[in-house]
Amino acid sequence: MKMAAVLLLALALAAPEMRYFRYERPISLAEQKSGQACLELDTEVFAHAAPGLADLRLYRARAEVPYLIHQATAPEPTTATILPLNAGERGGQSVFDVEMAAGRYSDLELELEAQNFVATVTVAGSQTQSGAQTRIGAYTIFDLTRQRLGRGTVLHLPESDYRYLHFRIAGTVQAESITGVKLLRDAVEKPRYRMVAELGQGAIKDHATVFTAIVPAHVPVDRLVIAPAAQPALFNRTVRVTTTPLQATPEHPAREEYLTEGNLLRVHGVQQGRRIDAERLAIETPQGDSGEEARWTITIDNGDDAPLQMEAARLEMVERELCFDSSAGAATTLYYGDAALAAPRYDYGALTTAQTDAMPAALGAETANPSYQARPDQRPLTERHPWLLWAALCGVIAVLGVVAWRTVKPASI
Repeated sequence: MKMAAVLLLALALAAPEMRYFRYERPISLAEQKSGQACLELDTEVFAHAAPGLADLRLYRARAEVPYLIHQATAPEPTTATILPLNAGERGGQSVFDVEMAAGRYSDLELELEAQNFVATVTVAGSQTQSGAQTRIGAYTIFDLTRQRLGRGTVLHLPESDYRYLHFRIAGTVQAESITGVKLLRDAVEKPRYRMVAELGQGAIKDHATVFTAIVPAHVPVDRLVIAPAAQPALFNRTVRVTTTPLQATPEHPAREEYLTEGNLLRVHGVQQGRRIDAERLAIETPQGDSGEEARWTITIDNGDDAPLQMEAARLEMVERELCFDSSAGAATTLYYGDAALAAPRYDYGALTTAQTDAMPAALGAETANPSYQARPDQRPLTERHPWLLWAALCGVIAVLGVVAWRTVKPASI
């Protein structure tokens, strides 16, 4: 019985056929030779393909070609805090140690309860807690809460593998305010980004600058990036990101939905005798993939300060690559636009990865599939014609009414 159910399910699933795809795009190779090739998927593919790119199919001489989709993703944030050891005061400076886990690391974030400070952190490393120390570097940390200029306590160390790190803080940070160190793991591969929409000139409303952009359905947005003019050298602005679906209906009216918020920060200059150069001009937009066309609204709160002058502002997505094995001299075409398909499951994606030396490939212009046919409606008859169900129900009620009338009629004589 279980096997029969599985077979029935398999038969019910739509199979890919070239005639049912609305769109096609030829693929060109930088070199005419066999081997893995990778191409970048642009926003047109996302806008016209099924959600999650489930209906992407490659064909070569009418034979389906397996592929994989490669995306460089940021690492999961490390939430565990490494507690400080031997925290105290020495020579007028706050000192402490931490024991690192085995492996290589670079970026660290100091967790401090102190506010309104600028300090210099000198870091050294050793393989044993009391062994010879090697100086790694000196870094400026700050908290300018009083000036509303944010906080920066991340140390960008060169890649290291010391088992113990030794910290010496010169400034007003007290030893008792040090609560630990958080390891910020780098991505194995740095993601590349592609522009989804340029925001253009913002409109000034009350004490805010408001940008808008239209993003097609299914096109992912992974971050907001701004490039302000060189001045002012100091600012910290709160940014709110919302989306509003454009396809409103009486049953589902368009409502603005909160997506995320963050801070745009720039601090360049000398504070309390120490030089600070810090910028944070991008905001991650988690779950920025709308199932329908939507208006994105980005609101920058200026407070009582002058609005920032922008050289550029844009929404970006992480670049996704489609990789496959090319065949020298054979044309390969990408098809999509069949919402009935489920995502394919190829051995190629399970057993192969994107190669760093893969041949570059590119998508040609999107065109309508000349052999396109609408997929036959395979829904049950009652779903395609719901009035039949109501007609049958009314017929049954009528028959039951006649039977009931004939049954009670003799009793009333």
